[in-house]
Amino acid sequence: MTDTNPPSRHGAPSTPSAPPDPASRPARLDIGVVGAGRVGPALAASLALAGHRPVAVSGVSDASRRRAASLLPDVPLVTPDEVLARAQLVLLTVPDDALPGLVAGLVETGAVRPGQLLAHTSGRYGTKVLDPVVRAGGLPLALHPVMTFTGTPVDVQRLAGCSFGVTAPEELRLAAQALVIEMGGEPEWIAEEARPLYHAALALGSNHLVTLVAQAMDLLRTAGVDAPDRMLGPLLGASLDNALRSGDAALTGPVSRGDAGTVAAHIEQLRTHAPQMLPGYLAMARATADRALSHGLLKPEPAEDLLDVLAEPPHPRTDPPGGTGPEDTGPEDTGPTDPTGGTE
Repeated sequence: MTDTNPPSRHGAPSTPSAPPDPASRPARLDIGVVGAGRVGPALAASLALAGHRPVAVSGVSDASRRRAASLLPDVPLVTPDEVLARAQLVLLTVPDDALPGLVAGLVETGAVRPGQLLAHTSGRYGTKVLDPVVRAGGLPLALHPVMTFTGTPVDVQRLAGCSFGVTAPEELRLAAQALVIEMGGEPEWIAEEARPLYHAALALGSNHLVTLVAQAMDLLRTAGVDAPDRMLGPLLGASLDNALRSGDAALTGPVSRGDAGTVAAHIEQLRTHAPQMLPGYLAMARATADRALSHGLLKPEPAEDLLDVLAEPPHPRTDPPGGTGPEDTGPEDTGPTDPTGGTE
């Protein structure tokens, strides 16, 4: 077998050099996390793999403290002000509605230092929400990972190839791009004024998809299917793949064919077994019919009967047998977060 190592100056094969230690790379930053929800610890752990140093994290709930201990072991839990005192790059990973107040509070207490990088992970906001930080001398970044998070180590792996919606001042674009790439992500530049529309698109495609899938599984259980997840998995996987590849041309089913009788049967069954799902079914069926018509998939003649069926107003809502009344509340949500930023 031929030795592939090049000879040294003395003629002997050289020893392969070890890969460089990530910590030896230039411009490694001390990382702090304010808001140890499902997103912040995962991003900090990913940056640690690139050689950056998580130095502090803040969290309020027991769950956030457990997440921080799991993903960022040995990183101290401190107050938000102390996080900023220790970190060069601060990740603000709190719910969207809490972000403006958090930013204002940190600036009012003098926690923001000139030259300090502050990056939030909200999908809704660009960098304008960080204007108080800029006035205090800080450097603003909006780095939104387009991914759903579970609060477990698998999130770090999922960042590989994940798109990030990035908004940054021109002079910080290279820094924002470098941070995203170091996390394994792909930066996608989003204009400040386009952030709410961008965020709405992601909520429509991801959050509402979860609701649709959960409703479909509920109906299948009612129909006697023991493993609705196993039944739906191949179908939904193929539908998603086809939709991403072909857009509206991937539409199939009774609405796109104009099968008004089938749709009427669906409506009657939903009215009987799951009246709370009927408004959503009608709304989605109308939207599907509109898209099928505009793309020539649904012909005008069968569309008339179909639209007549869909125009029929639903009967007044009645709770199904064993259902809860309007005063009752459902169980606390313990599932994965959405792809719209970190939550506490």
